[in-house]
Amino acid sequence: MAAPVFEEFDPASDCECPGCVDRRRAAGASRAAGTGGRPAVRRAVVVAAAASAVLGTGHAAPAPAAPQQAPDRPGAPADEGPETPQGAKAPLHGPGGKPAGAVPLPATTRTEIIDRAKKWVAAKVPYSMSAYWSDGYRQDCSGYVSMAWNLPGNEWTGSLHTYATRITKEELQPGDMLLFHNPADPTNGSHVVLFGGWTDYTHGYYTVYEQTRPTTRRIATPYAYWTNSGKYVPYRYKGLTAEPKVPQVPGKEGGGDGANPGSGAAPPAYPGRAAFGPGADNKHVTQLGRLLVGRGGKRFYASGPGPRWSDADRRATQAFQRAQGWSGAAADGLPGPLTWSLLTTGKGKDIAPAGSGAVGAPAPAPAPRVPAYPGRGMFRPGADNAYVTRLGRQLVKKGFGRYYTQGPGPRWGEADRRGVEAFQRAQGWRGGAADGYPGPETWRRLFS
Repeated sequence: MAAPVFEEFDPASDCECPGCVDRRRAAGASRAAGTGGRPAVRRAVVVAAAASAVLGTGHAAPAPAAPQQAPDRPGAPADEGPETPQGAKAPLHGPGGKPAGAVPLPATTRTEIIDRAKKWVAAKVPYSMSAYWSDGYRQDCSGYVSMAWNLPGNEWTGSLHTYATRITKEELQPGDMLLFHNPADPTNGSHVVLFGGWTDYTHGYYTVYEQTRPTTRRIATPYAYWTNSGKYVPYRYKGLTAEPKVPQVPGKEGGGDGANPGSGAAPPAYPGRAAFGPGADNKHVTQLGRLLVGRGGKRFYASGPGPRWSDADRRATQAFQRAQGWSGAAADGLPGPLTWSLLTTGKGKDIAPAGSGAVGAPAPAPAPRVPAYPGRGMFRPGADNAYVTRLGRQLVKKGFGRYYTQGPGPRWGEADRRGVEAFQRAQGWRGGAADGYPGPETWRRLFS
């Protein structure tokens, strides 16, 4: 996939940002004074006057001077912010493009952050450094994060970190941001994205929510980003609050997302089988995981539970089903209406502790037998090696070999790529995550 390009654009002549307003004011004053001389000299005087206004000196420049780069001062007043590819600091704007009233800094949850981010993805909001969407936020990368975090104004890459706490890669969770601010030259590469969750167990790829050309998108990207990867810094919003607590089932440690028996609250309706299984990524998967943890399934989760369906969800569900005495297709690890009803009402038997020998206590998982991933270089046009053959045979074994007219063989071909792409799409992946070239997570799932 081609890496997105972030270019500098001259703002529209009617741009409302403080820098543009000051430049137009300085230019108008110069014309009113009837500045004479050669055109080049007139332009220099206007530039000097505008630079003086932006820097807050309040005095006309005595002689033509080269414009100076404003220093990087995160959180500085809006009229002192340097120009950036995502626009300067600005208040929220109403539908008419005029500044809206101040909004208090709110508390928010991770779920709310991601839900707001998804709204722009669904609306395909066009990228713009000067336009404002109907919610009042600027349609660029920093405006997008300002919107998702529900900030009281439009920030830029030089100020967003003042609303956040720096964290490590291992601490990243959905709703956190990855920020690259270039203080020496803010217009060169500065960018910010939202972290949506890891896509593979190696933590080499993650789901990114970002505002870029042509429109807002959600896609899998290598950590930390396609370009300038080593310069992105993870941050967590300071106003983050815990998800709302759910009523506990009496006598059950940890509770769950179901209704409390005897409380009179109706249990949540079964969302349907399509909400669960490989490729599923929604709030119902998170809800299921929390219910299972509250019923003795905590040991199956190394982290989470989260919205993306994983083998931990399948194994925990299967353990709960077996605890009810079910077997075969009735204990396949995918929650049906009865499994869901028992979990959300607090009924049925809990998952037995590991090693207890009771029904529902699965045997220890066998040692992993997934062959080591050989690297992306083994699967590219012109590649000719034993790994390509092994990959092709596994695709055939998994039912994705219909593109082969002969083989599979050691030379990478279009049949290999199309087979891998079909397998990736079967996992629910789209866009760059289903490009037909196997990464670590594709390899793991294909051979597990």
